[in-house]
Amino acid sequence: LGYVHAMAHQLGGFYDLPHGVCNAILLPHVASFNASVCPARFKDIANAMGVDTQYLDTEKGAAAAITAIRKLSSDVGIPSGLAELGAKADDIPILATNAMKDACGFTNPRPANQDEIEQIFHSAM
Repeated sequence: LGYVHAMAHQLGGFYDLPHGVCNAILLPHVASFNASVCPARFKDIANAMGVDTQYLDTEKGAAAAITAIRKLSSDVGIPSGLAELGAKADDIPILATNAMKDACGFTNPRPANQDEIEQIFHSAM
């Protein structure tokens, strides 16, 4: 579940936003954060999403997964950022503080600190 869900829980609770849409918006941003610690897993994701990864090294395969996630989200009409749902950058510090306390965050493959969670929220705005 990781930080995608931990962060989406905060958005849903704070703004009464749909959990699935928040997850979809956050997913490529958290995936980018996590890719450095488990690039082979992300290359496998790219492959599962139909990307030909045969001639890609692990890091390029991981990047291809994130690109494929973004394309899928766009193709199905997911908003491109949290601001489209009414999220405000001024609220990011409290959202990040609460996300750091969410139990789902403890399952994330890469630990994060407050500043990193805030950066992920900013990138998803």
